[in-house]
Amino acid sequence: MNRSIPVSVVVFAVFAMSAQAYDASDWPTHYTFDDGTDVGLVGVYRYDVDEFSDDRRPDGTHAFEDSHTNRRKELGFTLKKKGVYDAIVDYEYQGKSWQDVNIRFQSKAFFGNDYGAFRFGYSKTPVSFEGVTSSKATSFLELALPAQAIYEGRRTGIDWQVERPAWIANVGYYSGQDLLGDNDGTTIAGRVAWTPRKAPGDVLHLGVAASREDRDGTTDGRGIEHAPGVRIGTPPEAGLTPVRLVDSGTLANADRVVRSGIEGVWIAGPWSLQGELLDAKVSRQLGKPDFHARGGYVFGSWVLTGESRPYGGGNVGNIKPSGRWGAWELLLRYSELDLDDGAIQGGREHDWTMGANWYLDDHFKLQANVIRAWSDKGNLALDPQIFEARAQIHF
Repeated sequence: MNRSIPVSVVVFAVFAMSAQAYDASDWPTHYTFDDGTDVGLVGVYRYDVDEFSDDRRPDGTHAFEDSHTNRRKELGFTLKKKGVYDAIVDYEYQGKSWQDVNIRFQSKAFFGNDYGAFRFGYSKTPVSFEGVTSSKATSFLELALPAQAIYEGRRTGIDWQVERPAWIANVGYYSGQDLLGDNDGTTIAGRVAWTPRKAPGDVLHLGVAASREDRDGTTDGRGIEHAPGVRIGTPPEAGLTPVRLVDSGTLANADRVVRSGIEGVWIAGPWSLQGELLDAKVSRQLGKPDFHARGGYVFGSWVLTGESRPYGGGNVGNIKPSGRWGAWELLLRYSELDLDDGAIQGGREHDWTMGANWYLDDHFKLQANVIRAWSDKGNLALDPQIFEARAQIHF
């Protein structure tokens, strides 16, 4: 297998020197007119390195290939007026997928009272705290096993969100295909969280979320109808491989998917804990057996340089460095996913991940993860070790 650590060292060194050469406040990524209207750019660029070991199958071949390449090339445009509306059109060129494409209105600007915000368009569904965290602000290189496997993703529809001093809630209704032409059906979803503490460096967030997705069949370009199906699985928290150690396979004639989650975040100065329990129940037609997937994760974070993970709007963001040489964060995560249910043996996996993040300034972040995965699927057990590194620019 190819070894690419020297390449990653060069790339990371270039990013580090670039970050020290420019002041974050010098970035002209948006412009505000006299009336408060703001136009701007949003973007993310990532370069990743994935290295695998201890991944030999019984026939002697390797399950994974080492890789170093672009992970994300995202660019979008925003238009907003504080307290009135905000709109975004965002596209990810590496994966050829639409990100957020929506407009949100603040009710207070139109009705005089704060009844929350109403968003129309393509946006994230609310079940999974990690899933709805901004892609710029992921604490680890990849989402935990259950978040990757169970999170529904983005859909087109309308959602409402309201925040009060001690709680936050949102409800959404989504219909039709996603913007890639897949996932026909309708979804109704909601999330509510108790937030008795949310001052800088002092946060407690405890929430629950649930959704019901009713799947529809699709008709391809040849006019052939396909029954609705669902597939639940994920690679081992590595983004540059399609190989899944656990996978339900395509669950044909899937009629409905009910997802639910319990989430929690605690932040006390430089210390933080975050975790979720996620669950998905797939109902099927024509006598096919139903399927139940479940999993969870928990991780701890310590910011060595003393900063705190920021929290706002019901979620977390990137750490803002207070010193010239940035902020350093150490993390440890445990995650597990169970896709064995009766006749469907999708497998079980649990991972331990050690992480380190260097936030050079408001726009540059370097990350490294070391993962040890354990998996069993049928008669095959694989326990690979993975080294991952990332250089990220975001604005």
